Amino acid sequence: MPKIDLYRNVHMGQRARLFTLAVELGAADITQTGAAAEQANRCLAMTQELREHADHEDTYIHQLLRERAPEAADALEAEHMRLDADFAALDDRARALPGTPAAGLPEAQHALYLALGEVISAYLAHLHLEETVAMPALWQFAGEKELGAVMAAFQSSRTPENGLTDLHRMLPALPPAPRAAIVREVVENAPGPAEQTLATVSATLSPEQRYRLRHDLGMASA
Repeated sequence: MPKIDLYRNVHMGQRARLFTLAVELGAADITQTGAAAEQANRCLAMTQELREHADHEDTYIHQLLRERAPEAADALEAEHMRLDADFAALDDRARALPGTPAAGLPEAQHALYLALGEVISAYLAHLHLEETVAMPALWQFAGEKELGAVMAAFQSSRTPENGLTDLHRMLPALPPAPRAAIVREVVENAPGPAEQTLATVSATLSPEQRYRLRHDLGMASA
């Protein structure tokens, strides 16, 4: 049975969407009506999501980490403080972008792009620390039962809408096997028809990913 990993899948989704945001922000035609506001709002939504994710980790994971591996917990707390400053700098750039005069928009767009790159650089290092230091420490000093309880407590705190959002963010970034395992569990435990649940859960997957998922679940292609 695979070890319970509290970080891996959600972090894969975060990396994918951060990279996509950077590419699309850099390539956006900022001169189009509403484009500045759209790109600014996407950046603000991302920093808000990452802050909420950090709060979830502090609430459901890092308390156990502090009890069992306080040095690792101290390192993560320091990382969260550093990231808060990077998030604030990105937010300031994003909020300023829509009000920038037309002549200054290209440079303001690039400044926002650079600020996003700074966040991504710092955040990737943070994810690496969690996955290569914090999670191994939890595997060493906490049992599967405790880790399972952490996962269950977080999942029970999420509304059905929250849970669906989590899946939509995460599933496109996962390899086929873990994606299918997650969706199979969701489909088997959902009260509604399997086809309807599958369609809802897989809404953010590409056509190729949906086809592979149906195949891995043993369901006929639509």
